Amino acid sequence: MTDEISFDDFLKVDIRAGKVVRAEPFPEARKPAIKLWIDFGPEIGEKKTSAQITAHYTPDALVGKMVMAVVNFPPRQIGPFMSEVLTLGVADADGGIVLVTPDKDVAAGERMH
Repeated sequence: MTDEISFDDFLKVDIRAGKVVRAEPFPEARKPAIKLWIDFGPEIGEKKTSAQITAHYTPDALVGKMVMAVVNFPPRQIGPFMSEVLTLGVADADGGIVLVTPDKDVAAGERMH
């Protein structure tokens, strides 16, 4: 476990639901990855990211999927691609990343509570 944080610290992390609207292979990445374009609704809009999720997902299977992501980190250059959000996932027993997703329908842009 990491160090404890305050509730105010937690509130600084803006985690939102978004819908994947486009996904492409990312062959230039050092580790296998997929480029994602995610719609976070009218307040935030569409953001792009790179995710190392190839163990369980293909680009075609991701389009239309709801995911959770941190939307208030600064952009980060990943090779030739600028990543604007951090898509959330957890590792399975083999180290493959499984995306964190809402289990019911929610609107794009809804904030995690």
